[in-house]
Order: sequence, then C-alpha cells, then structure tokens
Amino acid sequence: MSQILAIDYGKARCGIAATDDMQIIAAGLRTVPTAELFTFLKKYIAENSVQEIVVGLPTDLKGNMSEVETDILAFIANFEAQFPGVTVHRFDERFTSKMASYVISQSGKSKKKRQEKGLIDQVSATIILQNYLDQQR
Repeated sequence: MSQILAIDYGKARCGIAATDDMQIIAAGLRTVPTAELFTFLKKYIAENSVQEIVVGLPTDLKGNMSEVETDILAFIANFEAQFPGVTVHRFDERFTSKMASYVISQSGKSKKKRQEKGLIDQVSATIILQNYLDQQR
C-alpha cells in the first residue's frame, strides 16, 4: 500500500503527519514553514509512496470558513497541478489545535515544549489524519 499525508495548513507554518504504509495509524512527521512546503512535499513524495493527502478544512462553529481558506485553495490547486496522481481530500479541523494542546499537556512535555506552536501544528495534523482514517473505516 502507500501512505496518506495530512497537512494542517497555516500562513506561517504547516504541520505534517503521515500514515504507515498499511494506513492504520497516523504519526506526526514535522512542521514546515509554509514557504518551504512544496520543497518538503516534492522530496517526501519522491522518496515515499503517497496516494492521498488530507488538508484541514478550517471552519468556525457556525460553519464559516477561516480567512486562511483562500490560501489553502491556492495551495490545493498548485498541489494538484504538480502531483496529479495524488488525490486531495478535505477534513474538518475544528478543535484540533485545542485537542493538540491538551494531548501535549498530558504527555509530560516541559512547559516550554508545550507552548511550541510548531509542535501543536504537527499534533493537529496527526489528529486530522487519525480522525480521517477512523471515518474511512
């Protein structure tokens, strides 16, 4: 099989998570500055079998899109042009940052580590991906 990637897309940085090759469990990969996202993806996809990506869908409680959605749509259009063989899915990312902060706080990490926004983005991507996998089952 191949992997599924998840991206918690942000204006400054993006959290990245991936499944194992059997697509059973999600694990955080890293956080990448948004300006370097395509460089990372080109290298990662060249070295790994990736069949799909899941990009977070940022909505508020009323279902309104976040202002970053415009950037996400541009990213997706560019991604589909560069990687036509990789399917793109969207998945609701409401509350993932809060869940990520909670998970990190329960993990025993130091206060300084818990406050790292990059770690929160990476864990958020992992939560998005695991929720996506759970829904597909």
